[in-house]
Amino acid sequence: MVPFAATVFLSAFLLFQVQPVIAKAILPWFGGTAAVWATCMVFFQVTLLAGYLYAHALVTSAGARRQRFIHAGLLAAAALALPITPSVRWKTAVGANPSVRILLVLALTVGLPYLLLSTTGPLLQAWYTQQKPGAVPYRLFALSNAGSLLGLLSYPAVVEPYLPLGTQSWVWSAGFLVFAALCLFTGWRSLPRGDLQSDAPGEEVNPPGPSDYALWILLAMCASMLLLTVTQHLAGDVASIPFLWVLPLTLYLLSFILCFDADGWYHRGFFLALLFPALGAMSYLIWTESEKPGMKWLIAIFCAALFAACMFCHGELARTKPHPRFLTIYFLMVSTGGALGGIFVGLIAPNWFNAQYEFPIALALCALLSIWVLVRDGEAVLVDGLLGWRGIALMVLVAGLSGFLVRVVRDTVAGTMVVARNFYGELKVRQYNGVYDWDGYRVLIHGTINHGEEWTHPARRKLVSTYYCEDSGIGMVMAARALGDPQRVGIIGLGTGTLAGYARPGDAYRFYDINPLVQQIANRDFWHLKSAEAQVEVVLGDARLSLEQEENQHFDTLVVDAFSGDAIPVHLLTREALKLYSKHLNAGGILAIHISNRYIDLKPVLAAAGRELGYAVRLAETEDDGDKNRNCFGTTWVLMALDEGRFDRPEFQRAIRMKVDPGFRLWTDDYSSILGLLR
Repeated sequence: MVPFAATVFLSAFLLFQVQPVIAKAILPWFGGTAAVWATCMVFFQVTLLAGYLYAHALVTSAGARRQRFIHAGLLAAAALALPITPSVRWKTAVGANPSVRILLVLALTVGLPYLLLSTTGPLLQAWYTQQKPGAVPYRLFALSNAGSLLGLLSYPAVVEPYLPLGTQSWVWSAGFLVFAALCLFTGWRSLPRGDLQSDAPGEEVNPPGPSDYALWILLAMCASMLLLTVTQHLAGDVASIPFLWVLPLTLYLLSFILCFDADGWYHRGFFLALLFPALGAMSYLIWTESEKPGMKWLIAIFCAALFAACMFCHGELARTKPHPRFLTIYFLMVSTGGALGGIFVGLIAPNWFNAQYEFPIALALCALLSIWVLVRDGEAVLVDGLLGWRGIALMVLVAGLSGFLVRVVRDTVAGTMVVARNFYGELKVRQYNGVYDWDGYRVLIHGTINHGEEWTHPARRKLVSTYYCEDSGIGMVMAARALGDPQRVGIIGLGTGTLAGYARPGDAYRFYDINPLVQQIANRDFWHLKSAEAQVEVVLGDARLSLEQEENQHFDTLVVDAFSGDAIPVHLLTREALKLYSKHLNAGGILAIHISNRYIDLKPVLAAAGRELGYAVRLAETEDDGDKNRNCFGTTWVLMALDEGRFDRPEFQRAIRMKVDPGFRLWTDDYSSILGLLR
């Protein structure tokens, strides 16, 4: 058993360790949004399915010795593909949907090694039953998930803080070579003698039927959909970083481990009692009208609810697992469900839906599956065909939850002029008519976050509002411009184009935005870009990659105002990013970074980066003044200049010098962590 256990454990460790390694490496190449991780998860789940399909085909169509020869050849081919370092030629600033490009770079970088790692669980369990006919190998599945869990947890705790990305890929590649050698040793040592007999003589085994296949697929699909939708929701509101990828996935794997342990930690009655409060809590928190708790509580609630739902889905999978003779087809159905869930959330939903309906759909599916499993086992029906108390209670809960989810979906799009969606998220435009004809306004919303407003009365359309008023940090910068001196202004993040309201004749404003849908809406449904008195241009693509490819832009002011939902892409705040910005600033230029955020305090990040790069750093914070006629929000801006004398002007009197935490670790392209920064 020891060689099998060691091989399965190491393969699972590497399988899940490589996910954050490779995803973090390519994240800045495609905009740094949560959608990049979702697309990576689609690749991992589909490749896992391909691995299980390969294992099933190999075990059912080839003899024991031939199985080992074929697998050995593929392991040797995978070793030739190492190290797993993605080629920079895949890096692009283009803002079109990069899903296919992401899938291709993953396939060419880690495709074959990941495929072979994914085959290990079912293949070695099959080899174990070949060596020991009649043995039950499901403990190896639990051990596999334990290795996966350790691989995930060790990444943000040990690997990410201490190893640069390049070193991570080399260390992982060395681990794969150790795995390949161990797999070959285990395979040949377990080669059975004589004919294979998977069952004891005379043992009769009922094969699974179509309803079993359907249930396995749907349970696995539901858990996969919930995992990805919860991860997208959290990463979209905070930051797309490994910590928020790993945490939900850890709980997902933990539920697998507990449910497939030999003693079985899943008890249907207990987890059904937890399931509906969990589904209800998630339904409420994704409702646009709900009151949101602090980020720490939000993460805790979503993660606890996800764990309860995954325990139900995976517990029911464990309850219905077949005889070991059918384990490869069983795991094939489970991986099919996982892949279908990933494809639905990562590829189908962004292209088919105009809003994020997949989360309510996943919640409703989970509720409906609870009815199926009880009816299937006869627990929801009494002898005369009448519903028992469990069935009645369950029907009421499912009906109530479904009704509320219908309202969640309705309120998502209610009162909108425009609802549109692409790879980078969901955008809505809402029109609010005031009491008078002059106080109506229009809002752009990304996910659940306000991304800018404009007054709709023609006489007020040029007024700046929301995060950009005259007393905000960027307002101070604009007020400090010399009269009659044309300015060249760069702005990372378009939104509604509000900052063009500060443009004067002779100025040049250059916006950078990765989302072509934002540009379309800003030009069509808002007025700041159309009415600007300066030369205005919009560069589509990731701002950092665009700036890397451009000649010095000689900006007098460079504004970083890029948000995906409420999250600022991490790669725009690292030391390397700020160093790049300084190259595009004039000697007396100012870098203004907008970090208003409900959930994470980014001030220490920029204070540390400013100290490292020699910037004079000022903090400009304002409170919401409550004056609806001005419509100015409370904001947090960080202002940086290489010439400290720029802040001697009276316009910056309210900007305070930022304090640097000497114990804070500088964010770089190789390291970033939001632990300790959550509000």
